[in-house]
Amino acid sequence: MAEMDTSSGGGHKKGPGVKKGKKLSTRVDLTPMVDLGFLLITFFVFTTTMSQSTAMNMNEPKDDDSTQQLKVKNSGAMTILLGKADQVYYYYGQLEADKLSEQFKSTTFKQIRDIIVAKKKSTNIDDLMYIIKSDKESTFKNAIDILDEMSICAVPPGHYAEVDMTPTEQLLIKKTEEANGIK
Repeated sequence: MAEMDTSSGGGHKKGPGVKKGKKLSTRVDLTPMVDLGFLLITFFVFTTTMSQSTAMNMNEPKDDDSTQQLKVKNSGAMTILLGKADQVYYYYGQLEADKLSEQFKSTTFKQIRDIIVAKKKSTNIDDLMYIIKSDKESTFKNAIDILDEMSICAVPPGHYAEVDMTPTEQLLIKKTEEANGIK
């Protein structure tokens, strides 16, 4: 049968004739740990898959034949103009000289989604058309953001197009930005 030592010495004896235990160094060599870290990093770098870039499909005209231009009803058209400082301007149908102040409206990217969805709900899908125009002062990011908004709002391809801005629209944007103090 096994015996248990119940003496209260605990192994720490003091006094003459007792040899002190040699204190060993507590230093830990981390060189193998660094090697292991680099091996793990290289393993994960080589075994991961890189994210694939995503691209939006754009319907572009096949040629510049002006006879094949799409005719859009004024009731279904909404023109979105991109200005500087992330400003968005819009109007419905065609601009009329006597109703410019009523038609030409300003908004931001936070509010444009609600406007796009409201127009989509209120218009027959066959008549719906969004015309996107970028000012020279507008950024490429704004153009991509408005295309993303079209995708988020589930506007079908072929119901929005990017078109060059007319001089009248450029003048309207310039005057609106000057009046609002946008530089």
